Amino acid sequence: MQRRTLLSAAGLAAAGLTPMLALDARAQARFANISMFIPAGPGGGWDGLGRAIEQVARQAGLVGNFQFENVGGAGGIVGLPRFVSQRRGRPDALMVAGSVMVGAVLTNRSPIGLNSVTPIARMTQEVGVIVVPGQSDIRDIAGLLAALRSNPGGTSVAGGSAGGTDHITLGLILKALGRSAREGSYVAFAGGGPAQAAILGAQVRAGISGYSEFAEQIRSGRMRALATTGETRSDPAIPTLKESGVDVVTANWRGVFAAPGINASQRAALTALMTEINALPAWAELVATRGWDNAFLAGAEFERYLAADIAATETVLKELGLAG
Repeated sequence: MQRRTLLSAAGLAAAGLTPMLALDARAQARFANISMFIPAGPGGGWDGLGRAIEQVARQAGLVGNFQFENVGGAGGIVGLPRFVSQRRGRPDALMVAGSVMVGAVLTNRSPIGLNSVTPIARMTQEVGVIVVPGQSDIRDIAGLLAALRSNPGGTSVAGGSAGGTDHITLGLILKALGRSAREGSYVAFAGGGPAQAAILGAQVRAGISGYSEFAEQIRSGRMRALATTGETRSDPAIPTLKESGVDVVTANWRGVFAAPGINASQRAALTALMTEINALPAWAELVATRGWDNAFLAGAEFERYLAADIAATETVLKELGLAG
């Protein structure tokens, strides 16, 4: 095996190519361009995933160029119809979406949902974190739980769009505390940037989002992390809701979808692209740096997961009074 590798490398050198350059030459043939659609504003989790895919794909030579378009609002259902109508049949178009859009479609009874696009791959999963402003008088998760139990309507909590993972998390917490999800004061924002501004400006008492969206502010002390929403601790210094006496575990998955109307070979090419990106060491390193969990699923396996997640989310939202 070593001899064959050396001979292969020698042959490439004789042709004027290094093994890495030869790989790049092959990889560059995959896609000259990818049109990446983000149905949310800049600075949030979907935008972060799209930019991460660009970074790794371009460095590996898998894609020559990326073009981004951000259209935020209502958990992605403002941008979704635009992607469906304007990218239909385009084999070079991808949209980032995930569990937030699943909830938003159901909550807003949108006629266009994820069944209107082509599933390609689930890429990451991320636990949530519950925070308060750094100067808040709420010092720990027990303090926030007490406020939510005694006065849920007066304890405003910022997060992503209505019906998304953050909203569901608050509803489940209230239910666990013996209150109704409808009593909560949830303030929905179209992206991570506006939600951060509201929390840092003390316009709300607390906030919920994916850990990576608030990580920098937590490290700087501008936000205080009270609890995470995972099964186990993702940060040794931050307790989970579950160990704090609230049996709530949630996570936010994100993935990519292609346009409607593409054929089987075009879909296979996009799936192969995301599969190759996921296999790169640079992707594993970036995922770890961002505090994400690698949750890669593709093909029929991803389709089955998506159908199950939509059904489960609908059940939870109905239980919480957030969907009809």
